[in-house]
Amino acid sequence: MFDKKVVRRRRAALAIFITLSIVMLTAYFGESSGGAFHTLQRGAQEAFAPIETGTGRALKPFRDFFGWFGDTLDAKGENEDLRKEVEQLRKQVAQSSTAEQDARQLRGLVDLERTEGFPAGTEPVAARVIARSPTVWYSTVKIDKGSGDGVREDQPVIAAGGLAGKVTSVTGGTAEVTLITDASSAVSAQIMPDGATGIVKPEVGKPEDLLLEFVQRGRVTEGTTVVTSGFTSDKVESLFPRGVPIGRVSRVDLDEVELYQRVHIKPFADMRRLDIVEVLTQKGEGRETAEVVTP
Repeated sequence: MFDKKVVRRRRAALAIFITLSIVMLTAYFGESSGGAFHTLQRGAQEAFAPIETGTGRALKPFRDFFGWFGDTLDAKGENEDLRKEVEQLRKQVAQSSTAEQDARQLRGLVDLERTEGFPAGTEPVAARVIARSPTVWYSTVKIDKGSGDGVREDQPVIAAGGLAGKVTSVTGGTAEVTLITDASSAVSAQIMPDGATGIVKPEVGKPEDLLLEFVQRGRVTEGTTVVTSGFTSDKVESLFPRGVPIGRVSRVDLDEVELYQRVHIKPFADMRRLDIVEVLTQKGEGRETAEVVTP
């Protein structure tokens, strides 16, 4: 328990302090700027100014550190947001590029089917390439259509521009296509419009250079078109329908000794970028399923 006298003294002192404060504030606001209280205030400010300056300088590194720390956290948050935005934009660009490439290949297939001399009696089945040969020679691809879609072995496969290869194995829902750039490929072909014939084989290691061999001497000019001839020979195992474009003559090798000349062909179809192809099935063959390839 506090002594009552002590409590009374403290209360009295507090009352006196409050009364003096009120009197001083009243006098301060009531006097002019040159009064005693204003002069006392300016003196106190001048006396404590060096202390305030020193304290400010001493605390500045701490303020700077906490400011840097806050800015760093803000920057990390902004960088994370920017990284997510960049990833999203990158995905959108990739999807847009893929869709554009698919659309371009589909347009190429449609244009090919409309060319004069394209083989009649076939029913193209569109398919997407789902796997490629693990070598750099562009020899085979796997497609997502099979026997359930009317796909059979030895059927021709076309891509945007021209002939891509033939079906060599089939399952219920997939098929393997051997490309015309594979070392085992051989296609009977004809140079248009003069009709010189030969066998198209790949130039090993050069997927953009096919060779039309066993062409009898005659006038073969650069820039002419080579198409499938539609007939077999003792050097060709499978039959391709007549009129499927293969490529364009890029160069002719002349040999005074040989009875034949070698014609270099640049294929119309780009074997390195096959995404969508068509299998030329026979009209009227039953198919268990029918799917549409969309870009």
